[in-house]
Amino acid sequence: MATIRLWFGRQNFCLLKKRSFLLLKLTAVVFAVLLFCEFLIYYVVIFRCNWPEVKTPAYDGKQETLDPVLKAMFLADTHLLGEVRGHWLDKLRREWQMERAFQTALWLLQPEVIFILGDIFDEGKWSSSQAWADDVKRFQKMFRHPQHVQLKVVAGNHDIGFHYQMNTYKIKRFEKVFNPERLFSWKGINFVMVNSVALEGDSCNICSEAEAELIEISHKLNCSRELLWWLRPRLVLSGHTHSACEVLHGAGTPELSVPSFSWRNRNNPSFIMGSMTPTEYALAKCYLPFEHTVLTVYCGAAGFLVVLILVHLGLLGSPFVLGWKLLRKFKTT
Repeated sequence: MATIRLWFGRQNFCLLKKRSFLLLKLTAVVFAVLLFCEFLIYYVVIFRCNWPEVKTPAYDGKQETLDPVLKAMFLADTHLLGEVRGHWLDKLRREWQMERAFQTALWLLQPEVIFILGDIFDEGKWSSSQAWADDVKRFQKMFRHPQHVQLKVVAGNHDIGFHYQMNTYKIKRFEKVFNPERLFSWKGINFVMVNSVALEGDSCNICSEAEAELIEISHKLNCSRELLWWLRPRLVLSGHTHSACEVLHGAGTPELSVPSFSWRNRNNPSFIMGSMTPTEYALAKCYLPFEHTVLTVYCGAAGFLVVLILVHLGLLGSPFVLGWKLLRKFKTT
């Protein structure tokens, strides 16, 4: 009887040891996959991005004086979901992606100024006061940044409505949170931030105000030159399309559309990195992790866990044993 009890005790101990070892392996795999997909992948992908080099003009034997280079980051169309159309899982997944991408880029690339070119919120055009306050709080958490980094935000149609939906209340509500300045200058470079949804012809009052502001800015920019009655930019960066495209306007002015920053709008979100001086600029695109890459890793890990459990339960032969048998069979034939 004592021998039987000792045998059962050993069997239970071995079974418990096996289960504990399986649980340890499952936990290790889950932790490793979560760590990679939710943290490390952002460092791996964004680490490959580099600031573009600005071409400096050649000088004939004279000493060259280099202008200071401003590192500017441009992103667009974050579309933070609201209380009406925002499912909690969609919010959790996409907002975590944007937060990790932004914070990783901030730490690795260390930009001096960041521009978000419209459509920060998805439901700003109709959200209530409380919903707006909640959305703003989430935005400030996701896009937190050190004090020495400038964050400039331009209103989009989803923030204040299209030209036929806009009103003074929505505009003032937006400007209360985000600095409404239209002209921003740093290191001798002038940035003019324009809310393009106010420039439609059927919103006469707002359109007139916008045009008046642009004329005033053009006076400030050209006070020491011949008087110009309109802006003459050397580069235009815009959002709204969710995709990257380039258009060359009259007089050779290029316009680059900045892709969406969110997985909700693109499988391959990205942002633009700009190295700028008062006379030159260089742009480069930095891609974020592809959403399907993360999903593929999760699906592969789930399949591996299923195989691991089936092998433990004896419902499936160990892959190593099966591989060894196949190899021996191949050698004997």
